[in-house]
Order: sequence, then structure tokens, then C-alpha cells
Amino acid sequence: MGHTDTIDRQQVDTHDVASPVGDRAMRFAENTVYTAVGLLLLVCACFALISVAYELATDADEGAIEAITEALDGLLLVFIVIELFGAVRQTLAERNLVAEPFLIVGIIASIKEIVITALEVGDLDGEAFDEAMTEIAVLGGVVLVLAIASFLVRRKEREPAER
Repeated sequence: MGHTDTIDRQQVDTHDVASPVGDRAMRFAENTVYTAVGLLLLVCACFALISVAYELATDADEGAIEAITEALDGLLLVFIVIELFGAVRQTLAERNLVAEPFLIVGIIASIKEIVITALEVGDLDGEAFDEAMTEIAVLGGVVLVLAIASFLVRRKEREPAER
């Protein structure tokens, strides 16, 4: 019994010593990957913003509505990328994956498609018009569901602090 007890303690002691070193290495690797993802998202947002500004300036002579539609599409994409960047930043800060930023990204992406479809619907008729209106209605439902989910997540996160 004494011999087994000594071996068990040695295994536990070795595990206790190795665990913090392995944990620190894993945290460093995780932080490095999250930081790289965050930086790439930031670079993407900057490139997209520059591209939108360039396209808006060069396409303005082809028609204001078309140029604005394209700019809106690009700017909403920038908002999506920035929200993803915020989610990565929040994950790094809190050391926990948080659902709400991803719900907001879904809301923005859905609204982006609603806006773009609504701007293009004026040129449609017949079945194409009906399909576009159905798409807008479905996306509106998605926005509603994601908004409710976001509300519930916020409510759940505040619950322990209020009690």
C-alpha cells in the first residue's frame, strides 16, 4: 500500500508540474492564432474600405444609384468584418467564446442582403419580383430570430450579476 501510494503521488506531482507549463504554451499558441486572425480581419476591413472608396469614386459617372448600391454592399461587408474582429478581441480579453458578436454579425449580414435586394427589386417584375420579396421576408425573419437570440443571450449573461 505504501509503494502504490508513493507512485500515485509522484504521478500527481509530475502532472501538477507539467500542467502549468503545457497550459502556458497552449495559451500562448491560442493567443498567437487569435491575434493573427484579428490582424488579418483588420487588414481585410482596411482593404475593403479602400476598395469601396475607390469604386465609389470611379463608378460615380456610371450612375449614382448603382455606385451607392455597390458602396453600401461593401460598407456593410466592412461592418461585418469589424464585428468579427471585435468578437476575436472580446474572446481574447474574456478568455471565453462569446456568442453575441456572432449573432450581431448574422444580423448585419442579413440586413446587408435585405438592403441590396431591396435596392435591386425596382428593376424586377413577375416571378423575379416575387422571389426577391420572399427573400426579403425570410431575411427579415432571420433578423428577428437573431435579435431575439441576442436579447436572450444578454439576459442570460446579466442574470447571475443581478441575483
